[in-house]
Amino acid sequence: MSVVVEHAADLAVHVGGAPLGISDWVTVDQAQVDAFAALTGDDHWIHVDVERAAREMPQGRTIAHGFFVLSLIPALQRGIYTIRQRGKGLNYGCNRVRFTAPVPVGARVRLRQSLKECVRVASATRLTFESTIEIEGQERPALVAETLLQILDR
Repeated sequence: MSVVVEHAADLAVHVGGAPLGISDWVTVDQAQVDAFAALTGDDHWIHVDVERAAREMPQGRTIAHGFFVLSLIPALQRGIYTIRQRGKGLNYGCNRVRFTAPVPVGARVRLRQSLKECVRVASATRLTFESTIEIEGQERPALVAETLLQILDR
């Protein structure tokens, strides 16, 4: 179930507690990985050459780019919380990012988020999350990051 608040600052009650939430599972497919490769210019064969990966990769599949997996966070976090009264939201950055396990194409992933900090800055609220992308059926996550989001007041 998604957390629903009126204002971004209302999320402060969730700082340091239980996980804010967990998104639904989504499947990473080859078309997404190919599109990301075309967009970024990172067309290394481990991402886009399905036939070679079948022969040479440990699981016989291509793998998603680490930065593609990181880029899933904004969409996945929409299933974790909703802020009803808000202005625009801006990705403020990351304090750290670690790609801890590859995501094979065809795998399902989800986002688990905890709120580490919620602070007012000028006419905005800055949220700091512990964001973990999990891979279905694997103990080791694909990604662990401290991500920041700034929500401007309406």
